[in-house]
Amino acid sequence: MKTKFSGILTLFLAFVVQFTFAQEKTISGTISDENGLPLPGVNIIVKGTTNGTQTDFDGNYSISASVGDVLSYSFVGYTSKEMTVGASNTISFGLEPDVQAIDEVVITALGVERKADELTSASKVVKSEELTQASNPNVVQSLTGKVSGLQINTTNNGVNQTTRIVLRGNRSLTGNNEALIVIDGIISSANTLASLAPEIIASTNVIKGAGGSALYGSQGANGVIIVTTKSGNTGGKLEVAVNSSVSFEEVSFVPERQTKYGQGWNGVHTSYENGGWGPEFDGTLQPVGLPQANGSYIMAPYTGDSDNIKEFFKTGTILQNGVSISAGDRDGNVLLSVNKQNTDFVVEGDELDRTTVLLKASKRVGKWFVGGNVTYNTASTETTTSNLFTELLQTASNVPVEMFENSGNEGHWTSYYRNPYWMRDNIRNFNRSDRFNGILNVKYDINDNINIVNNASVRTFRSYAMSYTNGYVDNNGVGGGDHSTVSTFGQTNSESRDIYNDLLINFDYMLTDDINLKAIIGNNIQDNMSTATAVSGSNLTIPGYYNISNVTGIPNTSNSFFRDRRVSLFGSINLGYKDYLFLDVTGRNDWTSRLKKENNSFFYPKVGLSFVPTKAFDISGDVLSYAKISANWAKVGNDRVGVYQINSTLNQATGYPFSTLNSFVLDQSIADPDLVNEFIESYELNVNLGFFKGDRVTLDFSIYESKNTDLVTAISTSAATGLTNSTINVASSTTSGYEIDLGLTPFRTDNFRWDLNLNYSTNETIIDKVSDNSNEVALASFADVGIFATEGEEFPLIKGTAYERDPQGRVLIDPDTGNPIKTSEFKVLGKSTPDYILGLSTSVEYKGLRLAAVMDYRTGHQFWAGTKDWLSWSGHLVESAQGGRRGFIFPNSAIETSPGVYEANTSVITGGTTYANYLDYFSNEYRDVTENFVLDATAFKVRELSLSYAFNKEMLKNVGLTSLRLGVNARNPFIVLPKENRGYADPEIGRSSGNDQGLSVTGQYPITRTYGMTLNLTF
Repeated sequence: MKTKFSGILTLFLAFVVQFTFAQEKTISGTISDENGLPLPGVNIIVKGTTNGTQTDFDGNYSISASVGDVLSYSFVGYTSKEMTVGASNTISFGLEPDVQAIDEVVITALGVERKADELTSASKVVKSEELTQASNPNVVQSLTGKVSGLQINTTNNGVNQTTRIVLRGNRSLTGNNEALIVIDGIISSANTLASLAPEIIASTNVIKGAGGSALYGSQGANGVIIVTTKSGNTGGKLEVAVNSSVSFEEVSFVPERQTKYGQGWNGVHTSYENGGWGPEFDGTLQPVGLPQANGSYIMAPYTGDSDNIKEFFKTGTILQNGVSISAGDRDGNVLLSVNKQNTDFVVEGDELDRTTVLLKASKRVGKWFVGGNVTYNTASTETTTSNLFTELLQTASNVPVEMFENSGNEGHWTSYYRNPYWMRDNIRNFNRSDRFNGILNVKYDINDNINIVNNASVRTFRSYAMSYTNGYVDNNGVGGGDHSTVSTFGQTNSESRDIYNDLLINFDYMLTDDINLKAIIGNNIQDNMSTATAVSGSNLTIPGYYNISNVTGIPNTSNSFFRDRRVSLFGSINLGYKDYLFLDVTGRNDWTSRLKKENNSFFYPKVGLSFVPTKAFDISGDVLSYAKISANWAKVGNDRVGVYQINSTLNQATGYPFSTLNSFVLDQSIADPDLVNEFIESYELNVNLGFFKGDRVTLDFSIYESKNTDLVTAISTSAATGLTNSTINVASSTTSGYEIDLGLTPFRTDNFRWDLNLNYSTNETIIDKVSDNSNEVALASFADVGIFATEGEEFPLIKGTAYERDPQGRVLIDPDTGNPIKTSEFKVLGKSTPDYILGLSTSVEYKGLRLAAVMDYRTGHQFWAGTKDWLSWSGHLVESAQGGRRGFIFPNSAIETSPGVYEANTSVITGGTTYANYLDYFSNEYRDVTENFVLDATAFKVRELSLSYAFNKEMLKNVGLTSLRLGVNARNPFIVLPKENRGYADPEIGRSSGNDQGLSVTGQYPITRTYGMTLNLTF
């Protein structure tokens, strides 16, 4: 009986133990990377079951499992790990990088995900953390200095800055050279990207060459920037993220001006002069400007302050606030993000108010996946004219600028120009815009190997713009000056609608145990339409009443309508052999409505090969841990032909209409009706190396060349034809260059990490041919300077008048006048493309503390400084005050004593012997030589500095938070320019975002820098 009882007891205990092990419980924990930072998106599966989950944004997870179950943890680029469930309910650890492969998954053309090994073209992923570390409200600007081969110029500084985005230099002479922008798989625009709140962007993949963007056909010639917005949390809980920052903006520098001579002309002090041609400063109290309203003068010490015009500007503020709410699991998620930006610029009254709303959701049900997002962006801006800076520059250095804020034009410091404060308050521009973008993604899995995807988008844009200038009549005309301004009013309404749809069939097969096939067959449809209506007039009858009925005479009116459509078929085949050899073949055919039916079809092919020898030969070691070699060839188009460009157009004839008559004549500029898109044939070779576990040292090298043919160019025609020029496919060019990216992690411990990323890029475009009748074409040309494309030369060139020189390079002097002799024809004075760009990104992390910096160095190019030109005639140049304002021996000059015989000039004086002679020389002779104003464009810039601290997660649990980060930052805090550029201009700033780079005009605000603070928290 005892033995029987013991057996029953043993059986009972075994049952209890078995029941205990089989009982499920909740396992939770945090998964981090090799640096101890949270790793979101880690896949966790109970081995042998379909039960699984993912870590959330903070690396946290929870899953139901039983004691004895094995949990499998996997994440792309990291070694998978298995953990057995024991008595503890918590499992936390850090995953280690997979040293055998850099298997980072990146989003490529058409939103297709590919492993880094498979890519046959150069690309660079910029993570969200890098985009937001300095709280730059402009996503485009935040990419500067972080990607080799990417040159971003801020072409216009103001409350709503504009940029130019170029990858690997110029290819087209007169067409678009900017990169294609793709947001969430849909072709978009740089303006749309710049308007997005950086906090909603998950990552940015910059595909540098045509080989990587060939699937976009005629729109992908200039590379592509692929932006992916954030998705909802998949960790199974509701998460709220709050982002807030404040930045203070100030003018970085203004042009240096001489501080030896003050307000006046011809050596005589005159209180209302704009020039700095007065007597030498003596510190006495002197009247400045015109009489004030009460008849008195503003008195100030007669001393110089080179920065006095800075007083016109104030300290601006940029406020950014956003909140995101997300929730979901592995089968579905939703994200709602609302972000607001308020910018109060350094010019009083210039303001931007922008709100961005993103709603993004997805759901998987069986074989179906449905996702999409809606982005709504509304912005309003109020600005004055930046041309006020042109008139502000006509200020002697002894003028106390800030004391004239309420003086109006009547009491301005000069009678020859308008008061910038008056311009600020009386020339106003208002703009209200609304952007809407709706995207729907539908996917159906036919089986494990085939799926069908449809990505559809509708993007709309509406804008209302109104501007006015109040009138002013100068009844005094002191000194012959005239402040009179004609009142004007104008209004423009514009809108656009873009429809985009991709239909894709994706195949993924293991053909054998060693060969994998991935293929895509697709169709793309685009339909773009835009309209605009504008009215304007002058001489308002009732001052301050801004209505078109209030203008005098017949208003100016215009309206426009544009529509173009595109249909495409495309396909790609990617073959992989044993995960180390990949062949990528793509092709796309575009049909466009912009061209004649006979010419509107184009085929764009691409072939690429990628080989990973460290996997092929199993040679990964302690030193060389990863190596990849890839190459590609592609032939793509550049969508150069404008809407309706090949159609003959009529313009209203000069002098008409009058009475009831109207008349139209043919446009004198025509385009060849047989125009086709430009063609770009590119070759690229890439080498990617990883050393010391693959993430301690990385070295990437790319070299490329493209032959650019059928470039659309406007050429002059015979006057006998009655035409001024015609646009044809005729020019050709060659673009070549290379890039080097070096990544270093010099120090790395459990609590400390230092990362360095150094990038170097260089490229040049040589003009092979301009036309059959000319070897040169001007992109922009003025009286003394222009930007040109010249056969056999690098593009673009800066040309203008220069000094005649002898064979030794000495400036030739006219012995009769003492003036340097200038050339009768334009000469090459420089080029606007840098020889190379060197970028550096670095970050140091210690526990929760992170210090990051981004800087770049550009050199080997030049720019025309319009500000220096503008200051030269009015006596404000530093050079004009050197030498006591009397004649001098021109440095390194020579005299031609007889034809072809030259000797050093030691006696002939330039600038005469009197103050008046000297003034005349600078105002006329010196200003007439463009060479004096073409300067070295070299610039070293610290683009970003940021310091932040992330609080310990365990400590935050006590206050209900999952993460909290505080930080301070600065943007453009330090800029170093050559000595000859005395702050005349930032060399990046140009007159436009087009190809005529290298001309820095006066009607641009000076560059600014910002300092700010940030707060990021989640709960």
